Amino acid sequence: MPLIPASLAFTDDGTPYSPTFDDVYHSAEGGLGQAQHVFLAGNDLPRRWQDRERFVVLETGFGLGLNFLATWAAWRDDPLRCARLHFISCELHPFTVADLAHLHQRWPQFAELSAALRAQWPVLAPGLHRLHLDLERVTLTLYFGDARVGLAQIVAQADALYLDGFSPARNPALWSPKICHLLARLAAPDATLATWSVAGTVREHLRHAGFVVDKTPGFGGKRQMLRGRLQPQTRRDGRETTALQPDLARAASVPFPGRHALIVGAGLAGCALSERLAARGWRIDLIDAADAPATGASGNLAGVLRPLPNIDDNRMSRLTRVGTLYGWRHIARLRDAGHAVKADACGVLHLARDESQARKMQAVVEGLALPPEHLRQVEAAEASALAGWSVPLGGWYFGDSGWVQPPSLCAANLAHYASHIRTCFGRKVARLQHDGSHWQAIDERGELIARAPAMVLTAGIAVRDFIGADLLPVVSARGQVSLLAAAPGSPPGVVVCRDGYVSPEVDGQRCAGATFSIDDEEEGLRETDHTENLTKLDGMLPGFTAQLPPAALDGRVGFRPASPDRLPMVGALPAQAALGHSTALADIPRQPGAYVLSGYGARGLAWSEIAAELLASQLEGDPLPLERELCEALDPARFLLRPTRGGRIQE
Repeated sequence: MPLIPASLAFTDDGTPYSPTFDDVYHSAEGGLGQAQHVFLAGNDLPRRWQDRERFVVLETGFGLGLNFLATWAAWRDDPLRCARLHFISCELHPFTVADLAHLHQRWPQFAELSAALRAQWPVLAPGLHRLHLDLERVTLTLYFGDARVGLAQIVAQADALYLDGFSPARNPALWSPKICHLLARLAAPDATLATWSVAGTVREHLRHAGFVVDKTPGFGGKRQMLRGRLQPQTRRDGRETTALQPDLARAASVPFPGRHALIVGAGLAGCALSERLAARGWRIDLIDAADAPATGASGNLAGVLRPLPNIDDNRMSRLTRVGTLYGWRHIARLRDAGHAVKADACGVLHLARDESQARKMQAVVEGLALPPEHLRQVEAAEASALAGWSVPLGGWYFGDSGWVQPPSLCAANLAHYASHIRTCFGRKVARLQHDGSHWQAIDERGELIARAPAMVLTAGIAVRDFIGADLLPVVSARGQVSLLAAAPGSPPGVVVCRDGYVSPEVDGQRCAGATFSIDDEEEGLRETDHTENLTKLDGMLPGFTAQLPPAALDGRVGFRPASPDRLPMVGALPAQAALGHSTALADIPRQPGAYVLSGYGARGLAWSEIAAELLASQLEGDPLPLERELCEALDPARFLLRPTRGGRIQE
């Protein structure tokens, strides 16, 4: 369902107001005072987060973002604050970044925090968006969409609940029994809640969901507010417990107290995961048989970082969108930290093959109704102007997408927290073995390379050397890229895609490609593949290849790991004993401390950063950056539940 941004409006006294719900965003006595009295003090903050490693706040309505800014400021001002603050919030009608800037002017004490928030404010697209703030000590995870859907998809353990939104009379859906039960499901064992509403229906729904609530003095002209705590439940053995989510109950046990992992493979996946874990204080042993990172399929001159939308906004559509948006934010963070990433969000033009496809592409744009700066339809004349080359048809234009040089991204990831990452290049892992508490990586001479409680396979198609296809159906997809000489400023100035892609000029060359051949082990360049790439290029930009004989071209061959359903494999490795004995992912036994990042296929740039953040969050026990449905769609054990559809890999 397309997002409808909030409308900026005010009452006569200047209080922010929603015409949609005919209600104000905060008390007329002051939004900041309400945030501090009701939500912070109501949840006994900052005391409850003090001296903790992590504290998680969950809010039902982000609104102006004032509760978040007040919480962030209080956390900053507290010398005993927790090491990491997670703030999760839902919003059906988010404000544009320009409206947030206007609204936040009334709280100049938050000018620095507001600017940092607005610098990362995401595209107003449905789903989860993860923002890292304050040197990554503060993480904001926003769900744009209906909270009844979002709270069912969020995976987290919340320590404090902020029940905020328009009044139950104006927006009853946000205070419904379903919302209250979802909050109870997301609550940690010692979770508290606070809200300004004391409506009888709200108290009844919360009590029925398992919360004990009491009225306490309210803020401003409101005489009372509610405070509450999740009521412990009594198990059959007489012990008290709460309705903790099973997947997070495992994470809460902190299976890796040493925060130490060995990672096998230093391409996009391995370097991204090393950085994401190191950001959380983990020590990493990164192993690769090559003498440097990104020498395999991640070694191309330029690749495309952009989404792949679909009229139904299916999993591929949503995952490539969130991966693209998170990937560009990640590149911006690396650059802000002083690391050079060779990349340019110059725009990506995806041309239609024919008039029929152009109409279908237009329907996708209209159906998703995403902000035009992210996705819009262009006609042939504008497409020609964007490309700098005459084209017969238009198509999609992604104005915030572009190209990235993978080796530069890998290098920046390894440099960001270099003191936490020990690289072991030129060391080929012959076998991996578990000694009961740690994984050991052994080389061909039988010598120990590294040993750690957690092990992650990120070795491209080489993951097949360590786990059988019956557990992990990774196949090899050979891809050949053609390199064309290019003068600075020569067209196209944007990435152009259709059946293949061509990049702008990068270091005197441009990439055109790429082929996609399953189980093709030929390592050398092939003229037939250059011909295929040039044919695709000429189909996109007619006449572009007239003076480019295939035999004279240079290029590069890489072997990319692909999965049967075209989605990556992210998570814990299944155990052999699981075969044929499970009907649910949660019931499939896993190998102790063993994980995988693989199956990226031709979309390594779109997957790598968000997949690394997902796995790092799973290992750390953090709230997850993707909806539950998408996490399950990426689980490596999914192939044990059902036969692969069609049994065929597609590009």
